[in-house]
Amino acid sequence: MRLARRALALLLAAPALARAQAFPSQPVRILLPQPPGSANDAVARIIAEPMARALGQAVVVDNRPGANGTVAVNALKQQRPDGHALLLSGVSQLSFNPHLYPTLPYDPVRDFTYVAPVTDAPFILLASKRSGIASVPDLLARARAQPGRITYASAGIGNSTHLSMEMIADRAGVSFLHVPYPGSGQALTSVVSGETDAMIIVLGVALGQVRAGAVTPLALVAKRRVPALPDLPTQREAGIEAPVMPGWFGLLGPAGMPEDPVTALNAAVRAALADETAQRRLADNLLVPFPGSAADLRRRMEADSAVWGEFIRRRGLRPD
Repeated sequence: MRLARRALALLLAAPALARAQAFPSQPVRILLPQPPGSANDAVARIIAEPMARALGQAVVVDNRPGANGTVAVNALKQQRPDGHALLLSGVSQLSFNPHLYPTLPYDPVRDFTYVAPVTDAPFILLASKRSGIASVPDLLARARAQPGRITYASAGIGNSTHLSMEMIADRAGVSFLHVPYPGSGQALTSVVSGETDAMIIVLGVALGQVRAGAVTPLALVAKRRVPALPDLPTQREAGIEAPVMPGWFGLLGPAGMPEDPVTALNAAVRAALADETAQRRLADNLLVPFPGSAADLRRRMEADSAVWGEFIRRRGLRPD
């Protein structure tokens, strides 16, 4: 009799238990390691609404900039691994930072659950009008003739805008003078004004200045040309044999997330990337949809970490 009552109680509790375990049961929050107006922020806000429709819950964007992404990462590590708190991470946080910071407070393999790749983005190599640099061969010839005299701007030591130029210098056997700024906007402004000679930057950030003729585009830092600038050669076509700077973003959760929320979130990201409005907005920002599995994202992280980690260690690159 007692066993029968217990079985009946479990049967009656089953619907409530199923509801408690259903995902998502509350709004999903996406933590961002960059401030509003950044490429990271644009991606999150573009996918948030179609993801919310797919999940049946609001998707909230929560900017947590600072320390080259570690502020947002530490915030994520403090969340429950139930899928309601995620991080939209860029390649820097996962594939670069572990090699740049000897005491980084997270491990990209151990401390996260990989959920979904989201977008990729091409970069562009450009020069100031004042420099008179008109092409990649011109840039490299001047750097060889005047080692360390050609200046380039970046958004800070260890940033993609820094590592990409150092990789080109390394592979081409030249040296540039690095001038770091607090952010990509300030760095680009320095090139427009002629304060610095060149830089590499996300294409979507610089396209307006390129189209306005305020800077000279030299090469697309990508594997393929893009429709927005069909006549601009890729770095390889322009004579630079170097790894292309990756510009991807992916969604992560805290370590230990169950399979069900990972599957649901991955499906929601795929739905968002297939949404016509989201596709149009991504194209407007020159962001390329990067749908795939959680395993795809992890493999991409590991491959880029191997290439850029070896380079960072060999060159002894460290933030101040």
